[in-house]
Amino acid sequence: MSINLETTKQNLLALKNEYETRIDKIEDHIQHPQDSLNEHWEDQAISYRQNDMRKNLMGEARQSLIYVDNALSRIEKGTYGECEVCGKQIEVQRLEALPYATLCMEHAE
Repeated sequence: MSINLETTKQNLLALKNEYETRIDKIEDHIQHPQDSLNEHWEDQAISYRQNDMRKNLMGEARQSLIYVDNALSRIEKGTYGECEVCGKQIEVQRLEALPYATLCMEHAE
């Protein structure tokens, strides 16, 4: 069984769109908080903690977006699905589970 590159590309583009949307929403919420500045300090502390969490989530989404963009680039170059260490084909099951994988199972461990 081999990987269908066109389907994979469409799935990666959908993932890219999802991450971009997530980043935009988080950035908008951080820049335009819903809460008032006149809240009690306890409420402000919770709000700051939530913003820290949002920033962490945004960082994860940005990193995932980089992975997706790199996978799309590998499709264009014709190197998608090749292990970066040994050059062998990455297992189809691995690519289906993690479409931006760059290592075969042996080297991922």
